[in-house]
Amino acid sequence: MINNEGLLSRITVNPKVMVGKPTIRGMRITVEQILRALAGGIPERELLDEYPELEPEDIQAVLNV
Repeated sequence: MINNEGLLSRITVNPKVMVGKPTIRGMRITVEQILRALAGGIPERELLDEYPELEPEDIQAVLNV
């Protein structure tokens, strides 16, 4: 288990990536995308399957923002 600081370090902001929106580890997957998917009822497992570069801790980080 990663502490909150470790989780938050997975969320990055770079004006050159996705117009500066918060992303997961600098990838082109935004926090917003993950939150919308989860709010829309997509299970965490399905997100992890659809985005193999995501890790369970990335989703934990999004939920702890």
